[in-house]
Amino acid sequence: MKYYLMIMLLFLSTIIFAQEENNAVYRQEMKAFLNSGKFQKVQYPGDSNIDVTYYGLDLAITTSPNLLKGSASINLKITSALMNSFFLDLQDPLTVDSVNSNGKNLSFIHQNDKITFSNNSVFNIGEEIKLIIYYHGVPGSSGFGSFEFGSHNGQPAIYTLSEPYGTSDWFPCKDTPADKADSSDVWITCSNSLIPVSNGKLVQIIDNGNGTHTYKWKNHHPIAQYLISLAISNYTEYTTYYKYSKIDSLPIVHYIYPEHFNSVKPNLDLTADMIKVFSEKFGQYPYLDEKYGHAEFGWGGGMEHQTVSSMGAFSRDIISHELSHQWFGDKVTCKDWHHIWLNEGFATYAEGVYIESISGTAGYKSFINGEMNRAKNAQGTIYVQNISSINQIFDGNRSYAKGAVVLHMLRGITGENVFFNILKSYASDPALAYGVATTEDFQAVAESVSGLDLNYFFQEWIYGEGFPSYSLSWSKESLGNDLFVIHYNIEQAFHKNPGFFTMPIQLDISTSNGDTTITIFNNQKSQQFDITVSGNPISVTFDPDNFILKSISSVTDVNDELSLPAEFSLSQNYPNPFNPSTKIKYSIKEQGNVKLIVYDVLGREVATLVNEQKPAGNYEVTFDASRLSSGVYFYRLRAGSFVSTKKMILLR
Repeated sequence: MKYYLMIMLLFLSTIIFAQEENNAVYRQEMKAFLNSGKFQKVQYPGDSNIDVTYYGLDLAITTSPNLLKGSASINLKITSALMNSFFLDLQDPLTVDSVNSNGKNLSFIHQNDKITFSNNSVFNIGEEIKLIIYYHGVPGSSGFGSFEFGSHNGQPAIYTLSEPYGTSDWFPCKDTPADKADSSDVWITCSNSLIPVSNGKLVQIIDNGNGTHTYKWKNHHPIAQYLISLAISNYTEYTTYYKYSKIDSLPIVHYIYPEHFNSVKPNLDLTADMIKVFSEKFGQYPYLDEKYGHAEFGWGGGMEHQTVSSMGAFSRDIISHELSHQWFGDKVTCKDWHHIWLNEGFATYAEGVYIESISGTAGYKSFINGEMNRAKNAQGTIYVQNISSINQIFDGNRSYAKGAVVLHMLRGITGENVFFNILKSYASDPALAYGVATTEDFQAVAESVSGLDLNYFFQEWIYGEGFPSYSLSWSKESLGNDLFVIHYNIEQAFHKNPGFFTMPIQLDISTSNGDTTITIFNNQKSQQFDITVSGNPISVTFDPDNFILKSISSVTDVNDELSLPAEFSLSQNYPNPFNPSTKIKYSIKEQGNVKLIVYDVLGREVATLVNEQKPAGNYEVTFDASRLSSGVYFYRLRAGSFVSTKKMILLR
């Protein structure tokens, strides 16, 4: 699910809505959340003494009047000894008519949002119980709108969005993501004028001969209760395909409001390519035997319902975000809401993975810069301390942006190939695939694949707060024979949790004999590194690829403090013309926010090369235009009040 949920930003909403285009998903979904007026729900873990193995819903839904009526078939096992009762979660506004087990009616008590079943004798561990619960009513709508009777363009639009605590608003369940059912069925009866959509495969359509029809949807895979969904409206149905072998294709079925179809179709058509990219990076799409698709609904964001994401917006980023949840959130689900970053941080990072596939390194870096800027506003630990608060669970700066940046930093530590092997291994781990996970489970996979001890990393970034602030200084000393030693000093500002950040840090060192990159391991608050190099050192660049979420308070070259530039400047790129890459140098005389952006001749932004705080100094960046066509382009430097633009030519 994708939205920007910080309650503290209520009074800053005008600032948020003025941000650049890559924040559009956050803006749309934050508005949807804030407009709902529903911010808090007490955490509720379900009955820990049972294990639900199957949900089967057979529901009839009408709109005149609004009514849900039907049955829930639930199979479960007893997991604890010496108990003679258990309960399922169902909100009190719904009425339970009767409960049947093996052809016999069972007694029950439905109060305090629970259905409690008692037995004269204790249950046996492992005992299997099959229930059919008949019920009816108008479902409640907690959280983000767990069950809504809405409309669009004068037509009915009924939909669900149960995350995190809303499933029991519309069907009996064990209300915790830790307990996945092995499979599920959703049968929906509604007016012939409407199409009902749910998880898995459509196995049958029955015309009931009374103006209604029944769609029978079958899901063959483990599923968390909150990922079971329905969406009903007068949809336009549009099918495309992801071809995953020479003879096999996955249907991608889109259910769209007719009045919106033409406008959203171009982005719908990107879905197959997204599945291809994510299958290469994360492992094959998890539900090849069923489908993927979208069902438009009335909420302003998106929700990753298994095999069919419910969508209130269709930007490229939100489509890729919800799709990636099929791996991270659906196939592997966070065990509890404390670890929601395993769903949302991963899906946010996947947006960047897709951007990188179509826009290259420059597009990826621009995306990460944006997420870093948001992550710096995160308060508290990524591990959610208070899961009674929905806005704490779905904090956009923390669970989404900072969670994504943690993965970016892990990629910097392990290297690209190992990093994506970690993600593939995590999604396919036999103990986790189609199951649930905690941060410690992901850490174990990362350590196993990389061969690294990463405990320091996860402890400080998931269970710690904030980010490091560095003061840097260096001096050089000649050793003779064109050898020099660089004395490089790192000082971290005071921090509470952790006291300081331990991180491997890349340094780009430029000398009279050329450039080299080395990695140091900073594991002290104040630390000096002595680095021997060939050639006279000219400059040292800290974290050149911006892998670390950080601020830099000062950089001092002890050898020549007067070497800092006296003015702002932007140099002509070289070579020029170029194919496919060129270098751009610039100088800034004082610390500040720097933007270096490339535009085409129509003024459209094609790449953001720099967008971050920079200390005073001289800089050089490489622009890779391998994905662009020949032509004239412009690059503009903005640093404080200084603005300069120059022209360059790409010749293929």
